[in-house]
Amino acid sequence: MSPERPPVPPTLGPEERAGHTAVERAMAELRSGRPILLETDGERALVLGAEALDAEAAAALAAASPLRARLALPAQRLSRLGTARTSPGSIALPGIDPERVETLALQVDARIDAPVACSEPLDVAALELLRLALVLPAAVIAPVAEDAAYGEALHVKADDILAHRGRQAKALRIVGRAPVPLEGAPDTEFVVFRGGEGLRDQVAVIVGKPDFSKPVPVRLHSACLTGDLFGSLKCDCGDQLRDTVQRMAKDEGGVLLYLDQEGRGNGIANKMRAYKLQSQGFDTYDADEVLGFGLDQRRFDFAAEMLRQLGIASVQVITNNPQKIAALKAAGLDVAAEQRVLGRPTQENVRYLASKRDRAGHHIDFEALAARASD
Repeated sequence: MSPERPPVPPTLGPEERAGHTAVERAMAELRSGRPILLETDGERALVLGAEALDAEAAAALAAASPLRARLALPAQRLSRLGTARTSPGSIALPGIDPERVETLALQVDARIDAPVACSEPLDVAALELLRLALVLPAAVIAPVAEDAAYGEALHVKADDILAHRGRQAKALRIVGRAPVPLEGAPDTEFVVFRGGEGLRDQVAVIVGKPDFSKPVPVRLHSACLTGDLFGSLKCDCGDQLRDTVQRMAKDEGGVLLYLDQEGRGNGIANKMRAYKLQSQGFDTYDADEVLGFGLDQRRFDFAAEMLRQLGIASVQVITNNPQKIAALKAAGLDVAAEQRVLGRPTQENVRYLASKRDRAGHHIDFEALAARASD
């Protein structure tokens, strides 16, 4: 049974709320293909995502900026372009050429064509904002004069961007809950949280009547449209989701957190770009690196906050991912036990599962998978 009074969620102060709101609006602007005005202590610049740059946008940026523009790229993409960088950097754009920008930001066989400068603080913030907006992490940056006005461009501060993820976790709150009977798990409640990660709400699925005074079986499950809803053979996500709920229903219950982190936090559009690259022979992590992403963009501090607000302090984690276990421990939750969860091996997902085991340290037992496949 859950406690009568779960912890009161923390709140943001007025200044934090204003910065939080500015970042959310900036994300919407970039997703709509409109530039924003980004400010640090030492620089102001118009910023636009590379994927939104067309001839009209390039002309508008060039007219607004008397200074030389640049293209900021993350270390992963720069590595794919042939550099040995381990940190973000930028490439000068003497002219803002959409074709050149697209080549440097997205073309698979592109190679660096100019010196790479060390990233400025504004570059780092711009790339983080693009990641938050779930668009390609490649930023066209057009510096502007300190005292110039730039029409309707939304202003946002770099410090607010870099603080945004932490503020999302801090602002997390329950906005609705109701019983939702599921096939094989009729005694189930959905609790909806606003905030956290991504661009939608987060859901805690409470299966059965777990005793929150004891270690609670918990799974952190990142949304996977292709696997969870459509039964994609390229991953094991749908199997893990349904098997976990069934396991909880048969035992003493548990909590599944359904988190808005499609494509390891890259968003559905970038996930489809990565899938196309995988169809050309790249493994799941190499495909993400081509796009400028690391092994995993997800964070789980807000998941720990969801559990705290439900009144859960100790968990039995159902996962193969050591990152999730470490994140819950780092957030102050007691991880009393670990349990593994198996999906079905298919011809289409064996390489994906092996990559997760070999490159990201996931605990995947292929003998157990083979035994399941033969049942």
